[in-house]
This record gives sequence, structure tokens and C-alpha cells, in this order.
Amino acid sequence: MTKVYVFPGQGAQFVGMGKNLYDSVPQAKELFEAANDILGFRITDLMFSGTEADLKQTKVTQPAIFLHSVILAKSLPDFAPAMAAGHSLGEFSALVATGAMNFEDGLKLVAARATAMQKACEQQPSTMAAVLGLDDATVEAICASVDGVVVPANYNCPGQLVISGAVQAVETACERLKAAGARRALVLPVGGAFHSPLMESARVELEAAIEATALRSPVCPVYQNVDAKPYTDAATIKQNLILQLTAPVRWTQTVQNMVADGADTFVELGPGTVLQGLVKKIASQVVVEGKQ
Repeated sequence: MTKVYVFPGQGAQFVGMGKNLYDSVPQAKELFEAANDILGFRITDLMFSGTEADLKQTKVTQPAIFLHSVILAKSLPDFAPAMAAGHSLGEFSALVATGAMNFEDGLKLVAARATAMQKACEQQPSTMAAVLGLDDATVEAICASVDGVVVPANYNCPGQLVISGAVQAVETACERLKAAGARRALVLPVGGAFHSPLMESARVELEAAIEATALRSPVCPVYQNVDAKPYTDAATIKQNLILQLTAPVRWTQTVQNMVADGADTFVELGPGTVLQGLVKKIASQVVVEGKQ
């Protein structure tokens, strides 16, 4: 059995996330309390008993999901990944869980990333939309035909893409995608165009923070979003992390590559079950598990 671990991204959060860990694992409680000190506010209060609106703020959502995933990995007595990957934000969780970054540095980077993305969202009205029932090439061609910024942002599984860009361009693309036979092309309730050129200001801001952070080789290959390939070299991992904010998340290709390299058991660590569902759609033959 070749067991690999995958880490979810934004959207997986729920009120109460991480509370069982905090209450039942002394090491987990210590790490959560350390996180409160590092962030300068009690994120645990928002995670365990806040409102959904509290948790939807990007500056809360991203560190909350990161903390749940990483502390869960650190609490597992048998955490020994053959490979790892994370979806968008989850890539940071994967890198900390596999030892490429330490806990404090990872949390500070995620907090900086969330703040930079929030600022970029406020600079220009932008959004994302889920597209179901079309092949990748058709979605790519229609996005390219629209005036303004609209690009594929998340290749989630065959027949499911998320596009990202300026509000008007995304709405126009949705109309054309439906006309081309999309089962659904639905604008999502998000505050910005993640993984698109409109995140360039956030990328520049995050680049300085990533360059200043110490990275080392992870204990196993980490498959990165930008090209779905495995990496262990710290300098290359850094460059891919910097590119990630404006490049698409190639999740379909990531899972396919992990399976081709021998992965047969996928374990999702963190809130929600989104990645378990996507992995099953990409590679129905593998075993899929989840831990929260």
C-alpha cells in the first residue's frame, strides 16, 4: 500500500473545526494556543464557536484550514507519507506537514497570503465561477475568446473546472459556456479572482515573504499546483509557491500523476470531504479516506 496525504483549500471550513483535536490531544492544544499567540488573536474562538460569516473572512479562513490540517498531521502517530499534495492553500499545509517549513513560518506565510489576497480582491471587482460538464479544452478556448481577464483557475476533476477573473468577463464566459453545452456555469460567492492574473499584486507581496522564509527538503515528494509534478528541492518549491497565486491549480493532473507514480491510498487531512470526492472522480480505482 502506498499511502499519500492531501490537504484541502479554502471553502472546506466549518464552525467547530479542530475542536475535537484541541480537546483530546495535548500536543494539538499547545499548537493551537501557539497559533493564537503568533496571529495576535484567538483564531480558535472563531474556529470552534464563531459564525459562518466569521469563518468566511479570507484572513480567518486560510489560517483556520491550515491549522486544522497541519495540527491533525502532527497528531497522527503513524504519519509517514509516501507523497503529499495540497489544493491551493492546502499546498502550504502539505509543506509544513512534510517538514519543508516549520509550523510558525508556515502559519505566518499563510496569514500574509490571506492578507495579500484580500487586498487584491478589494482593488478590483472580480469573482470565480464553477463550470460543469465541459472538457478542459472547450473551457480554455471560450475563456480565451472573451474580452477582459477570465482564465481557468482550478482543474478540479474531469468535467469540473473553476474559472476566475473580472466580474463582467466571468459573466460573459458563463453565458458562452452554457451556450456550448455546460451543464452548469455558476458564479461563486467569493470575493475575488484567485489563481488569475488579477492576483499579481498579492503575488508580489507574498514573494518577499516566501523568499525570506527558510525552506528545506520535505520528507517525501510534494506535488505542486503549478505543474502537478513532484518536488523535493527547497529552492524550486519556493519558486513554485510564488507562481501559485496567479497560476491555475492543476488538481486533476496532480492526482493522475500521483497514481501513475504508485499512489493507491489517498488520505485527506483537514476539514471537509471535498478532496475525497474529487480524487474518486479522477481515479475511481484508489482507496480514499479522510480524517478530521
